[in-house]
Amino acid sequence: MEADAVARATDPGTISTIAAQLRALGLSPGATVITHSSLSRLGWVAGGAHAVVLALLQALGPDGTLVMPTHSRHLTEPADWANPPVPEPWWEIIRAETPAYDPRTTPTGYMGAIVECFRTFPGVRRSAHPTVSFAALGPLAEHLTAGHDLDDGLGESSPLAKLYEADAWVLLLGVGHDNNTSLHLAEYRADAPKSYHRQGSPVVVDGARRWVTYRELDDDTSLFEPLAKDFAEITGAERIGPVGAGTARLMRQRELVDFGARWLSQRAANAN
Repeated sequence: MEADAVARATDPGTISTIAAQLRALGLSPGATVITHSSLSRLGWVAGGAHAVVLALLQALGPDGTLVMPTHSRHLTEPADWANPPVPEPWWEIIRAETPAYDPRTTPTGYMGAIVECFRTFPGVRRSAHPTVSFAALGPLAEHLTAGHDLDDGLGESSPLAKLYEADAWVLLLGVGHDNNTSLHLAEYRADAPKSYHRQGSPVVVDGARRWVTYRELDDDTSLFEPLAKDFAEITGAERIGPVGAGTARLMRQRELVDFGARWLSQRAANAN
């Protein structure tokens, strides 16, 4: 991967060059932004993930708030695991012995090096949801991460809904809209049939570790790319530019979620 990153880059990315590219894209000081990222897609960066986080914070300045999804999907119901599955005799052991979610120490899973680095920064606040938490740093961090309910963790009681209220931005660094968690909020808000399943995770309740169950939406991320393609073409509200050796996309979350809810509603209506 290191060789691939070098091959992708004309010049090494640095804190100052990445911050300048983010500002040129339209990320302004004082903004609130939820960022999804792939370090390898940005080419070779001096300082790696650490430098990317510092560049984001530099672009936002002290009045801005940086948010990232810090999901830990390894804390889910083992009976549902498919990639890979685990033997059924293991299920009860996993439910009984997996460490409880701790916002301070639980690592992220499959979220990338930039997210895992950001999670450890001094002052970062992380929401209490065991599988779909969000971390934030900045003036709105405490507000955005508080009160994250177990049921419907990407819905109306999630940090995504608070980001919508705050008129935040969505920044995709080297990744596509299939990684865009804000579109899950659009799924919840769409006038379309919905189905749910029971999820389970280890958490701390009244000082004791417990395995708890809660409701989770059956999502369909396969729709996110065509939805976002229409959003960009119809609204012209998606900004695209280079960051390092990769491509970045920036848009207002509120515009994207509103468009997405309408798009999904219309798709459901056309299917009937």
